[in-house]
Amino acid sequence: MACETFEVTKLKHITPEKFYVEACDDGADDVLAIDRVSTEVTLTVKKDVPPSAVTRPIYGILGTIRLVAGTYLIVITKKKKVGEIFSHAIWKATDFDILSYKKTMLHLTDIQLQDNKVFLSMISHVLSVDGFYFSTTYDLTHTLQRLANTSPEFQEMSLLERADPRFVWNGHLLREFAAQPEIHRFATPVMHGFISMHSCSINGKCFDWLLVSRRSCFRAGVRYYVRGIDSEGHAANFVETEQIVHYKGSKASFVQTRGSIPFFWSQRPNLKYKPKPQISKSVNHMDGFQRHFDSQIISYGKQMIVNLVNQKGSELPLEQTFAKMVNSMANGMVRYIAFDFHKECSRMRWDRLQILMDQLAEQQDEFSYFLVDSDGKIVTQQEGIFRSNCMDCLDRTNVIQSLLARRSLQAQLQRLGVLHVGQRIEEQADFEKIYKNAWADNANACAKQYAGTGALKTDYTRQVCLSCKGLLGFCVHLGLPLGRRLQKDH
Repeated sequence: MACETFEVTKLKHITPEKFYVEACDDGADDVLAIDRVSTEVTLTVKKDVPPSAVTRPIYGILGTIRLVAGTYLIVITKKKKVGEIFSHAIWKATDFDILSYKKTMLHLTDIQLQDNKVFLSMISHVLSVDGFYFSTTYDLTHTLQRLANTSPEFQEMSLLERADPRFVWNGHLLREFAAQPEIHRFATPVMHGFISMHSCSINGKCFDWLLVSRRSCFRAGVRYYVRGIDSEGHAANFVETEQIVHYKGSKASFVQTRGSIPFFWSQRPNLKYKPKPQISKSVNHMDGFQRHFDSQIISYGKQMIVNLVNQKGSELPLEQTFAKMVNSMANGMVRYIAFDFHKECSRMRWDRLQILMDQLAEQQDEFSYFLVDSDGKIVTQQEGIFRSNCMDCLDRTNVIQSLLARRSLQAQLQRLGVLHVGQRIEEQADFEKIYKNAWADNANACAKQYAGTGALKTDYTRQVCLSCKGLLGFCVHLGLPLGRRLQKDH
């Protein structure tokens, strides 16, 4: 890959006047110099760094932010290796530091000092949410299909320049770095979401199986407080999930999306256990709705909407409005299906999920999946996408996505020769355990990042899941967190 950044950077020196960030790559002489007074960012060389400066290691620069006290530099101080994608190391950022440019806070009043502490606390809280990933050599923000359909010029760009802005969670913090191409390699684009990587074996054939969920940074916010879309068409809790298989140089990918029902509605918290959703009556819903699907079609092609909300009670108006707007838009690239998950699967009738899978089967075969052979030749491309939603786009959505992904994976592994004719994924006990737990972990990650809570009793749930007995087993069999499933409101 032509684009590069430094595998490990080091905040080599801190002086009262400047921060110096030095690359640890062999032979690299460039040093990033950040003036703590003027905030100017320039390049210098190692010999210009004062020997008296304090040294400490870091693993990436998140960017800068201006608060009441002045500008702060945010850096990654701890990381954990998740695995490798095509020989590129993937890391999870596990700890950060927020460094003040100012040497003292004496210029602040008591009120300003308190306000600054509040803002610092807010930033620390955001950074404490699990699920920030980065790579210094691989573009995590793009699917395999997007990367395969790029120009040579794109391949030469820095990771910061080429990254999909939807999935760069520190894009705002890196705005000053983005304006100076010569320092791009010191910047670390960070993705928020979930990544699971596993080396697997079926029939003695070893392959890598990956699950990657990328949360959009547009219309970010938490459950209840952030619903629907904004004026630009960005949906709340929008997540792109990609399942990847790598076998003997061939790479296969299946992509799905989830996102809040894409018109203007709210569900503000009150004293009730389940606040009633309210559809706005003072805005033109179609403008934002149209923008949302225009952008989705550009990014993914045909859209198959899978709406899983209740078709009675407080959720019914949302389903009816969604269906009506799709019909009014009259776009042949967008299709819609509604499936009342809770009604159809009530009294543990989980087998009825097959009704929906049968309804979607022909569309899934038409959409296909992305496949590139060991010579780099594109064999098939994914022509469309399933956009699933429930109220939170968490539990019910994760169940359906795991079933669609399993069906695609079955076809991919058969085509690659990993599965024999007539074999089913469900029969492969070792891989089934990996598959179920990865989708359950994905559900937990998405839930914690949007709703603040994940699954309850996960240890017990996963243990029972191995024999797939009863409600607990079936919940994890589908990648569904038990505790949130039993709330029956998502």
